[in-house]
Amino acid sequence: MTRHIKEKIIKNLFLVLSLISLMVLALIVMFLFREGLPIFREVSVYDFIFGSEWYPTSSPPSYGIAPLIVGSIVVTVLSSLIAVPLGILSAVYISEIAPASAKEILKAVIELLAGLPSVVLGFFGMVVLAPWFQDTFDLPTGLNIATASLMLAIMAIPTISSISEDALYAVPREFKEASYALGATKFETIARVIIPSALSGISTAVILGMARAIGETMVVLMVAGGAAAFPESIFDSVRPMPASIAAEMGEAPFRSGHYHALFATGIVLFFMTLAFNLVADYISRRFKEVGSATL
Repeated sequence: MTRHIKEKIIKNLFLVLSLISLMVLALIVMFLFREGLPIFREVSVYDFIFGSEWYPTSSPPSYGIAPLIVGSIVVTVLSSLIAVPLGILSAVYISEIAPASAKEILKAVIELLAGLPSVVLGFFGMVVLAPWFQDTFDLPTGLNIATASLMLAIMAIPTISSISEDALYAVPREFKEASYALGATKFETIARVIIPSALSGISTAVILGMARAIGETMVVLMVAGGAAAFPESIFDSVRPMPASIAAEMGEAPFRSGHYHALFATGIVLFFMTLAFNLVADYISRRFKEVGSATL
């Protein structure tokens, strides 16, 4: 078998695998829309998205998911405010500052955190962190936004740190040497040369970390409190959309209004994630252009 034929076979194999992946994704999306759209025969799209009451089992039922959307956004934003700086700074430290012995230890710890199942982190937050919050701040319950955000941040930090570290390692050594040759200090080289050169990869790391936070189910189900209401502080309980779907799908009668409403919630989450990824991809491209222009 000639080299040309082997390359053609491998190329066609990759094409088939890609088409299979796209087909599976398309079927999932079709199923999601098929099961979710019937709810809009009972409630308008506006009332569903902006309605403030989620009582799907009452009579008559209320299918307003605005509190669920707000809960998802608040938990994701707060966890990102914690995870993004810590993830990027830890990547910079491991890549450019830490001695070789410390690098190996820190990388092992980060990989261990990345491998922890979400249910383990949720259990830790529920048993250890939530009682601490409750006792320290004299709260009615420790299952709230702050606890959920902190646990989601712990989940996102390894992803952000690991991918950012790879992006920093990918910066050509010549850039660093040229910076030092011009008299720049180590801090100036990191801040003005290395990080701008790796901005595209760092932004990708941030995207993936936040995507994990917004789509996480088990942690928010266990430690967010489960209250489908608008929060007034970070110590209030919330019910993000993934947690609501996971908690109620097993109890919703098949093809009932409640069942279709949960799938429609999944559609909203799908569009939110899609919009987030499109915006993040645009920002990533802009960062790549900015980094190139800076150099």
